[in-house]
Amino acid sequence: MANVKRKNSSPAGKSRFFSVFSSRKRLAILLIIIVVLGYFGFQRYKASTQKPTYQSTQAQKGTLVQSVSESGQILSTNIINISTSASGVVSNVYVKNGDTVSAGQQIAQITLDPVGQQQFTQAQASLLLAKHNLDAANATLFSLQSTMYSKWKTYTDLATNSTYQNADGSPNVGNRALPAFTTVQDDWLAAEANYKNQQGAIAASQASLSNASSVFQLASPAVTSTIAGTVSNVQIIPGMVLGSQGSSVSVGTGGSVGSNQNSQRVAVIQNNGLPVATFNASETDIGSIKLGQDVTVSLNAFPGKTFTGKVAAVDNIGTVSSGVTNYTVLVAFDSDAPGVLPNMAASASIITDVKSDVLLVPSAAVQNAGGQATVRILKNGNVQSVPVVVGGANDTQTEIVSGINEGDTVVTSSSTPTKSGTTGASTSPFSGGGGGGFFRAVGGGGGR
Repeated sequence: MANVKRKNSSPAGKSRFFSVFSSRKRLAILLIIIVVLGYFGFQRYKASTQKPTYQSTQAQKGTLVQSVSESGQILSTNIINISTSASGVVSNVYVKNGDTVSAGQQIAQITLDPVGQQQFTQAQASLLLAKHNLDAANATLFSLQSTMYSKWKTYTDLATNSTYQNADGSPNVGNRALPAFTTVQDDWLAAEANYKNQQGAIAASQASLSNASSVFQLASPAVTSTIAGTVSNVQIIPGMVLGSQGSSVSVGTGGSVGSNQNSQRVAVIQNNGLPVATFNASETDIGSIKLGQDVTVSLNAFPGKTFTGKVAAVDNIGTVSSGVTNYTVLVAFDSDAPGVLPNMAASASIITDVKSDVLLVPSAAVQNAGGQATVRILKNGNVQSVPVVVGGANDTQTEIVSGINEGDTVVTSSSTPTKSGTTGASTSPFSGGGGGGFFRAVGGGGGR
């Protein structure tokens, strides 16, 4: 037994053992290399036999409709509120829902309490004062007009005198610089300026009269309709108390009336007016929005239903809120829209351009790289990438100005079959992802 141990521990025995072990290791590495090369060779062969499939369509001529979408709300409808600020007790109501009334027709009568009577009296005085001021302003205008014409005649008579006008009709500049001429000229210019200033005073008097008339109407015990139409939403009944005993009324300068009492809606009059919606357009959209453009309006209150209209007004000044600039766009409906009420949420699709008989492709078919637009087309089973010049576009279609022709087959998307028969990108088991790859299993890629 001792001899056997010495034989196995001899240097020659160890050499043969490591030689055999080394040969097996080299064989294992060789087998691994063969497996790896075989796998990648198979993958390349499979890739060469699995051709991608293409989804395609033909380039066709058609009509391209471009639009911008905005959000907003209903600004006004064919509904007018009839209100009163009178304080007292409702004595009579002369209409009911569904009645037809004319402009100026009385709707209700109110017996005023002391506060309401004071308010009405002062509103009446303010109205009379405003009328007086307007009449006085008109009288002053007539006087100033007469003076202006008189000064004008004096000036023209002097200016056409041979002393201040040459024989050929040209002005005598030297003599017209003399005080005798400039004084007459200044008198005429001053009279003209006074006349023009008085025209502004009349406009202010007319505005004051309009305001006083509105206040008087609100304070009046007789509530009347301001327009012709159909009555709805009557909010008062006989015996109902309006206003407050604690309300106060003050008369400002010029006879204007102010009150801390809020007006109360009495009824609603519906006429033949058309709804108007307001929308906020962004900086990028406002440049393409113009008066008269067709609009499609959708309302949250009417799902699945759309209304048509036109751009009626565009604000090109805009307002800034929290660093964002918006531009107001008013859209008038084309027809009456029963049930549409003020302040309803709305969205608009404003048609900014319509191009007819242009070459169109799906927008998904257009690719951009380095500022160059391209379209892939199929010819004889081969795919070619063709540079194109694009025109307008919307969410689904793009206009092609040049580069391809009508009837060309354009590629919209492509896919490659996977090993399982589905389409998509194939992955390698040697990538090291998803539960560990082959090299990870034999100890490769692990850190110490």
